[in-house]
Amino acid sequence: MTIGYVTIGAHDVDAALPFFDAVLGALDWERSQPFPGWAFYGPKGGEPCLGICKPYDGEAPRAGNGIMVALKARDQAQVKAVHAAAIDAGGSDEGGPGYRPAEATSGFYAAYFRDPVGNKFCAFIAE
Repeated sequence: MTIGYVTIGAHDVDAALPFFDAVLGALDWERSQPFPGWAFYGPKGGEPCLGICKPYDGEAPRAGNGIMVALKARDQAQVKAVHAAAIDAGGSDEGGPGYRPAEATSGFYAAYFRDPVGNKFCAFIAE
């Protein structure tokens, strides 16, 4: 079994699109809007796998504690581009590009950020 898609809550989907267009565009992902009030993103020519929507229960969207979506990048340059796009589009920094742990010189290279709602993301490569 594999995960089919993940949804991220937004106060206003249309207002959230510039952030996600910039961040996911840096991963070479594209947006589709299968029905009103929703946007889905996925690799160009591939299956959409990340949805942006208002919460179904009508309550305010909120970030979960310990919940994070990790986005696989192709190289260090793309990790840096995704992180920069997130910050430039109104997100907040949760840990800039670099190896984890910090003293490593190879292995897991990642950057962490939050969207304007507070959802946490990671862009990474595993070398």
